[in-house]
Amino acid sequence: MVQYLDLPLDLSFAALSDATRRGIIERLGRGAASITSLADQFQMTLTGMKKHIQVLERAGLVVTRKVGRVRTCTLGNRGLSAEAAWIEAHRKLFEARFDALDDILNEMKQEEGDDSKR
Repeated sequence: MVQYLDLPLDLSFAALSDATRRGIIERLGRGAASITSLADQFQMTLTGMKKHIQVLERAGLVVTRKVGRVRTCTLGNRGLSAEAAWIEAHRKLFEARFDALDDILNEMKQEEGDDSKR
């Protein structure tokens, strides 16, 4: 099996593949939050939330800062432009293939219509 290695994309897509982590990103889009408050909001253990945050941090999507006993999370400054560009390129590829399929189907319908007139 061929494996493509684009570590930032792999880490981002893996991090975003989980609904809880997408929810954390959405929540942090409204402002910083402590890991404890995120755990409470998502009704999970502190340990579980820390694991989700670690995955998001590894992908560069979240940054944490510890002040005293409180670890605060914010969105990372990396953004998702590379991921959006990858998705857009593949969307265009699929769209072109579907357009080509539509053309073939339309030709077949025309030929079928022409054949029925004979």
